[in-house]
Amino acid sequence: MTKARYVLVGVAFTLTALLFVDRIAISVAKGHIESDFGLTDTQFGWILSMFSLGYALFQSPTGAMADKWGPRSMLALFVIAWSALTGLTGLAIGFTSLLVARFLFGIAEAGAFPTFARAMYSWLPAGERALAQGINLSGARIGAAFALPFVAWMLDAAGWRESFYILCVAGILWALCWYLWFRNDPADHRSISKEELKFIEEGRETRLASADERVVNAEPVDMSFRSKTMWLLMLQYFAHSFTFYFALTWLFPYLQKTYGLSAVTTGFLAGAPLIASAIGNWVGGAVVDMLYRRGYGLWSRRLPAIIGFILSAGGLVGALMSDSAYMAVAWLCLAMFGTDVTVPPSWAYCIDVGGKKSGAVSGRMNMCGNLGAFLTSLAFPYMLAVFGSTMPFFAAAIVLNLIAAYFWFLIGSKRNSQSVLVKAS
Repeated sequence: MTKARYVLVGVAFTLTALLFVDRIAISVAKGHIESDFGLTDTQFGWILSMFSLGYALFQSPTGAMADKWGPRSMLALFVIAWSALTGLTGLAIGFTSLLVARFLFGIAEAGAFPTFARAMYSWLPAGERALAQGINLSGARIGAAFALPFVAWMLDAAGWRESFYILCVAGILWALCWYLWFRNDPADHRSISKEELKFIEEGRETRLASADERVVNAEPVDMSFRSKTMWLLMLQYFAHSFTFYFALTWLFPYLQKTYGLSAVTTGFLAGAPLIASAIGNWVGGAVVDMLYRRGYGLWSRRLPAIIGFILSAGGLVGALMSDSAYMAVAWLCLAMFGTDVTVPPSWAYCIDVGGKKSGAVSGRMNMCGNLGAFLTSLAFPYMLAVFGSTMPFFAAAIVLNLIAAYFWFLIGSKRNSQSVLVKAS
């Protein structure tokens, strides 16, 4: 049997790596941009948050577009759009132009993960999706970790504007390769054998909770706003993103300013928690798929998520009590490992309940998660300015992680799942 579906997982990894290199580059360029335009930390916080706002608001619409027109053309369009806007960031002339460019950049990037969720529904059986999502999303973390020292070097070598132009060209080349290789229906791809196609189709639908229940392809708005389970999914992902996006937005400038480190040294230190995040994705995905294959159904999603959020809260407590950059980064590695263990079960469950509407459903969850990212971008600088300490920010993240762990005990419970699960005929 051929293994063409595994190529899709590798392609997804490269996309998410590129996506987060493009996304995190502006945090590395913070010092250059603030110096050129005379910006304050709170103004820069608004620039970061405008990306998250555009990204959050357009998760569901872009996911629905992928469901309607297919991942092949829509993902190519999204990547070309955000690459062009990466280039336009390099043409910014001040605070307002950066706000607009980053908001539009967020809109363009919004379709990436929901679109790939829809592609994975078509190309992967249920028992392989969580690990595939973990590998996919680990590309984001590894890409960001690589970007921190690499972009810092590129900024020094070529300048911050020129660095954004280079990233623009790389993204457009990726989009062209994707469009030439991918097909919406695996049956149309010449690399997939009949045996592999049969294996994919027979394992496509997921059964959760018990053998006599199946997921209905209800309209996405019903699943998002009438289902308590979907609300819980969205809110727990808010907690994940509130924690994770600190590492993407403020960890680099915070370490550099607090400990007086060079840009490259800071890049390597700030990259460590992102590597831990990638490992968390791999471990979470592998455990979810292992438990699913052993017949644990809903608990294959629930248990890794609960453990992950508890680990994340513990890591944040340790980081809060640390008095050196190295100890803080070590504890943050645990926190980011834990919070990203929760990611594969979250996306796998969205595909479970979404089916052919996976793009829209996962988009709803990711929308709420990125509202958490929006708040992180603003909460950290404002809390630091008001309280003169990072303690309130870390305390808020700890509480959110513990609440999210509790929410996973409720996700998929019979009482909360009535709007998405029905008896099989």
